[in-house]
Amino acid sequence: MSLDTEFERLSLPLEHEFGISRGSSATAENVVVRVTDDDGTTGIGAASPSAHYGETVATVEAVLPDLLAAVERIGDPANHQRIAAAMDEVVRANPAARAAVDIACCDLAATRAGLPLFRYWGLDPASAPETSFTIGLDNIDRMRAKTREAIDAGYGTLKVKLGTSRDREIVAAVREAAPDATLRVDANEAWTPREAVTNTEWLADFDVEFVEQPVPAANPDGMRFVREYGALPVAADESCVTLADVSEVAEIADIANVKLMKCGGPSEARKLIHAARAGGLDVMLGCMVSTNAAIAAAAHLAPLVDYADLDGSLLLTEDPYTGVPMPKGEIDLDAIERSGTGVRLAE
Repeated sequence: MSLDTEFERLSLPLEHEFGISRGSSATAENVVVRVTDDDGTTGIGAASPSAHYGETVATVEAVLPDLLAAVERIGDPANHQRIAAAMDEVVRANPAARAAVDIACCDLAATRAGLPLFRYWGLDPASAPETSFTIGLDNIDRMRAKTREAIDAGYGTLKVKLGTSRDREIVAAVREAAPDATLRVDANEAWTPREAVTNTEWLADFDVEFVEQPVPAANPDGMRFVREYGALPVAADESCVTLADVSEVAEIADIANVKLMKCGGPSEARKLIHAARAGGLDVMLGCMVSTNAAIAAAAHLAPLVDYADLDGSLLLTEDPYTGVPMPKGEIDLDAIERSGTGVRLAE
């Protein structure tokens, strides 16, 4: 089989400026990859790189020609092991670029088999948890308004970004606007261990479910301290990047946050999920702010996890691609009308 490959950059405006403790953005920069077989069937994937992990759109575009040339040499989108080995020969890092290629190959392989990706992997769509919807950092009034918009749209689980001097005021405003919602918070490494422990105590009073990455990933002892002495379960995001991180995460956190863009794609993410389970961790699937061309593949993994934070495409003003429907946060895999990931150009 011969394969043709191509990629293009997308700049996607966000519905609201998206803020976390490290900064904010008004657009999401993605790179879409297409892998097409002899019959004209195309698999679609996308990279949503993060400078925090050493990647930009420019670095993705720089390595994709070599990564895609490796896929063309293999010529079989279903041979994920051989493709991964071939990509390793090209570059060991650049996980978002590798993720885009792996997503496109998984999409194409499942499409050629005539199955939606979750069935290709043998997963139960009824086991998928609902996704949370993220309330990014902003002034208090706008965060309150964003919360009301999310509740009015039917989302029952919210993830609130923290890491400011106004954190208690933010959570109070969000809880007032969403008295019945499940709340999770994410500090994106902004607190010290002692601050985090103190914060979990008042966060528990607001009925917060868990706290994500309260302290820097470079301080695993600090994460362990928060887990041991804090009042809430602790999820590891920046601390849980690759498969090699899982064993340490099992010692310092309760939940592993697995993201395709951190680990290199759905094929590698499945390994992280199973390793986390073996280590006694709960698992969350997370994402970057991304087009459905990236998010949909993660949604097909949702039956394997306890928590989902796959709202990356829901935060966009408009997405050129459709994927897995998520009405009111429900990851509705059974509603997919085509095989593969279900991604296609929006009409």
